[in-house]
Amino acid sequence: MKNSLHSNIPDTPFQLGPKSFKSRLLLGTGKFKSKADVQAAINASKTEIVTVALRRIDIDRHEENILEHIPRSVTLLTNTSGARDAKEAIRLARLARASGYGDWIKIEVINDSKYLLPDNNETIKATKILAEEGFIVLPYMYPDLYAARKLVEVGATAVMPLGSFIGSNQGLKAKEFIKVIIQEMDIPVIVDAGIGSPSQAAEAMEMGADAILVNTAVATAEQPAHIAQAFSLAVQAGRLGFLSQLPHKIEQANASSPLTGFLYENEETIHHNSKH
Repeated sequence: MKNSLHSNIPDTPFQLGPKSFKSRLLLGTGKFKSKADVQAAINASKTEIVTVALRRIDIDRHEENILEHIPRSVTLLTNTSGARDAKEAIRLARLARASGYGDWIKIEVINDSKYLLPDNNETIKATKILAEEGFIVLPYMYPDLYAARKLVEVGATAVMPLGSFIGSNQGLKAKEFIKVIIQEMDIPVIVDAGIGSPSQAAEAMEMGADAILVNTAVATAEQPAHIAQAFSLAVQAGRLGFLSQLPHKIEQANASSPLTGFLYENEETIHHNSKH
C-alpha cells in the first residue's frame, strides 16, 4: 500500500521559508523507546521535517547520536526545549547553528513546570532577535491572536499554536482559538502539542491548518511506525477535505434522496386501505 492519496484537487506545496515540502506532517523525536523506532517512524510517515532538542544530540557517542537515525534528506528543526526565557532560547539556537545544525529553529520557552504552557511574551522576544540574525524561526505558542500577530510582525516563519496540553493526547481543546489564528494569519499555521490520534490531526487539517506536528502519540504507541503512517494519511485526508470545501453543517435532517413524496404517498395508500 502506498503512503499517498491521489487527487485532482489543485494544491500548492507546503512552503516554509526558502523550502517547499510535499509532506505536511512534522515529527518530534522525544519519548521513543529506541532510536530504531525513531527511524522506523520517520520512514513510515514520509515526513520531511523532524524536530530534535539540542540537549538530546550526543556528539561524543557516535552510535548514540540521534542524528545517526535521521535521514540526511530530512530537514532538521532544532528546538530550544528546556529554555525558561528568551535569553536561554537564543543561546540554544546560536549553539545549534555553531554546532552545524543549521538555521531552522523551533522556539520553545516554558517556565511553568505544572502545565508546561509556552510563555508567549518571552517567545516573541526570542523570535525577534533570532529572525534578525537570519534564523528560520517557528515559535511554539499558546493560541492567542494578539501574540500570533506580534510573532508575524517580528519575523516568525510560521506559528505553532498548541492543540492542548503538551504530551496529553487530548486533541483540539483550543480548537476555536486556533480557528481564529488560521483565519487571520498570512503565514503557515502548524498545530503542535496534544494531538493524540490521526482523526484529531485530520480535524485540524480540515479546519485549514497548514501542517501538524506530532510526537507523543507516535512515540508512545505500541507500533510507532504504523501510527506514524496513519498520521501521514490522516493529514493528507484532512488537507483534501479542506481543499474540497466541506459543506456547512445544518440544524435539521435533509434527505439525500427525494423520499418525502414517496413516504406521503404510502401514508395516503395505507389510510385509504384502512377505510375499506
